[in-house]
Amino acid sequence: MPSLWKRITFSVASVLCVGSVALLVVALSTERWVTGRILCKTGAEIVNASHPELDQFIGDIYYGLFQGGKSKKCGLGKRRSKIYVFPKLIRTLNSGLHMMVILFLLVAIGFALVSLSFCIYNARKVPYQSIKGHKGLYLWNVIAFFGALGVLCFLAAMKQHSLTERVANYQENLFVLVVLDDSLDWSFWLGVGSVTTHFAVCGVVAMSRIKLPKPEIKKPEEPTISALDLLY
Repeated sequence: MPSLWKRITFSVASVLCVGSVALLVVALSTERWVTGRILCKTGAEIVNASHPELDQFIGDIYYGLFQGGKSKKCGLGKRRSKIYVFPKLIRTLNSGLHMMVILFLLVAIGFALVSLSFCIYNARKVPYQSIKGHKGLYLWNVIAFFGALGVLCFLAAMKQHSLTERVANYQENLFVLVVLDDSLDWSFWLGVGSVTTHFAVCGVVAMSRIKLPKPEIKKPEEPTISALDLLY
């Protein structure tokens, strides 16, 4: 059986792996990767709206990797609509980059689960020096780390390929929507949080190799019998 210190450190690493998987699953399944405000440019130009009146033509948009929603104001009141990335909207986006983001995050989830299984194994067994031990855990977490960096691909798509504008104007035949501002929301930062957990796992695994000093147990002193004691 491994020492108490190794059981504690590998148990902490297991919890971190579970946290990484949970963060990525929630990030993938939620719709708050990006939020922003959109202006109905066509409606504002029709009525020649000035600055105070522009608020009546400003809506909002939010979306994730699979779906989202928007509310537009084009002089007919607020109109809400749902956004579905698959199967049609993906064709108007940079589909290769978008699929790469999803694939990287799925790879990160897979190797985080592999790392979890190895952490549990090492918490119950004496750690091996081969791929089953520390070296394997470093390897799986490094792969999961680079997989979780798929969030950077999403950031590149958002900034370099006008992702929000493409999503906002999908199937808009009568009106042109202009993105006033957009920002990364909490779903994106969950993915970033998953990246940091793999750094933490590697740190905890490295700490497990620290050998703590064993407490010394004093042996009871044996009574000494002198020659004088034998006379009595």
